[in-house]
Amino acid sequence: MRTSKTLAKIRSGKLVRMCVMGHLNPPFIHQAARAGYDCIWLDLEHRLIDEREVQLLLTHFHLADIDCMLRPPTTEKTRLYRYLEDGASGLMIPHVSTPDKAKKLVDAVKFPPLGDRGIDAAGLDVLFDLPEPISYTEAANRETFLVVQIETPEAVENVDAIAATKGVAGMFIGPGDLNLRLSTLDTDLTMEDVIEKVAAAAKKHNIAWGLPAGSIEALKHYQSMGAQLLNYGSEFMAVKDMLDESGQVFKSLEE
Repeated sequence: MRTSKTLAKIRSGKLVRMCVMGHLNPPFIHQAARAGYDCIWLDLEHRLIDEREVQLLLTHFHLADIDCMLRPPTTEKTRLYRYLEDGASGLMIPHVSTPDKAKKLVDAVKFPPLGDRGIDAAGLDVLFDLPEPISYTEAANRETFLVVQIETPEAVENVDAIAATKGVAGMFIGPGDLNLRLSTLDTDLTMEDVIEKVAAAAKKHNIAWGLPAGSIEALKHYQSMGAQLLNYGSEFMAVKDMLDESGQVFKSLEE
């Protein structure tokens, strides 16, 4: 099984270099890998790519040796772990507002004894090699990851319990959905408060956290707060220039 670059960075306390894509765009995967990215967030929540096309893209992720953090359009258990069988390195699940939902997601994507994922062991994740079951399940639990999104006021209230859920590797703030919901409430809670609460909970429970960064200054600020999952760049920007610039930005942050 392929070793996850994202998890290697998280475990060593380093910054995960991420960008986002949401279309059938195989060249972008290879360009991002050459630019030094560790991970691409593949958005299927807001973008339509059919299942066979997703399988094609995941093949390119493996060819390029770059992680795919796939945000699925569903939380149906069998579909979640099928994305892992098809080669995704990890899943990022939107709108996880309670520890109960976080635990159900762990059950869906982790094998026993940690979860309740079903076994096949005949997918791209193991190059269709039919490995010995125990070694396969141990490797899958070790080298695939679950990131949950903090996108609601309820999630902020429960952030410590969510972070404490065994099997959750990271939390990723969704500023668009969260800002929208905060704007409809009579609350003094701000995005700055949310970021501080998520950072504190992640540090307490030794998991990663992050959010999208819209500028180099934001990248530096969030990194100084301990964020490891930072998304900077997408296929909507001028691809070659963006990737070259972003690669240099992330490199400078690590020096």
